[in-house]
Amino acid sequence: MQKLANFSQFAGNTFAVWVLLFALIAYYSPETFTWIAPYISILLGVVMFGMGLTLTAEDFKEVFKRPKDVAIGAGAQFIIMPLIAYVLAIGFQLPPEVAVGVILVGCCPGGTASNVMTYLARGDTPLSVSVTAASTILAPIMTPLLVWILASQWLPVSAGALFWDIVQVVIIPIVLGITLRAFFSKQVEKSVQVLPLVSVIAIVAIVAAVVGGNQENIAATGLLIFAVVILHNILGLALGYLTAKIFGLEFKKQKALSMEVGLQNSGLGATLATAHFAPIAAVPSAIFSVWHNISGPILATYWRRKALKEKNSIDQDKREQSQIVN
Repeated sequence: MQKLANFSQFAGNTFAVWVLLFALIAYYSPETFTWIAPYISILLGVVMFGMGLTLTAEDFKEVFKRPKDVAIGAGAQFIIMPLIAYVLAIGFQLPPEVAVGVILVGCCPGGTASNVMTYLARGDTPLSVSVTAASTILAPIMTPLLVWILASQWLPVSAGALFWDIVQVVIIPIVLGITLRAFFSKQVEKSVQVLPLVSVIAIVAIVAAVVGGNQENIAATGLLIFAVVILHNILGLALGYLTAKIFGLEFKKQKALSMEVGLQNSGLGATLATAHFAPIAAVPSAIFSVWHNISGPILATYWRRKALKEKNSIDQDKREQSQIVN
């Protein structure tokens, strides 16, 4: 069990590598992964069930302990990313299906990757987890509503159908996971160690299925979509950070909100796009999944090193002051 747990941790730490590797394999050998497409919603349900297993009552209590911080984070999540997506879709004059796909991923809640990146960046991890939980719970209402408002000019949008799909693949699995943990906490604690491996396999499979099923479309428009996704992500990270700063939140919280806003639940975006729109509408989510697992670790590493330097500097000052006193 320990070996499996260690391998699971390794898989989680190298998530970006696996996503990128299998995306490339799917691009050059699409028939290898296209059979996965009918199971995308099930795979996302597995990821969300795993997320539910990691949540405890404390995570939700945190929402009520500091409602202002969580409200700022959730509000920024559902304002900044959708509006950036809309502006990019207009500015780049994206094809209708691609525009809807970009807006869809922008309207999704934050993903669990934001919690990991916040932890690595020495940010406020409890706040990150609370904002992810809050935005995920709000997703059945906010995501369909925002997609309907922002994307209806390109394609017909059924907010009701989107709502029900999010309930099925996000809310129900999370509730089941939370319930299972509540009744079988000891058993769940042991299994939680292998959850990163399960999540990596599921997300990698979703990305590979989307890339494989849209190989020709990606070949034709991939560079444009990639440019839009990179801008979307970088602007989200920057504006999330600035929003926290404007509201006077401390640096650790600024890092948490940057990650929360910039890193999306792209698996949900790919699932909804595949189910409700043209196949190419899922491509922005797939590329987002690849890219934010590159940009997130880069930013987290920078902030982590900065925090370590500051800590070492403070420790050095303390040692020098102690020597002077003695």
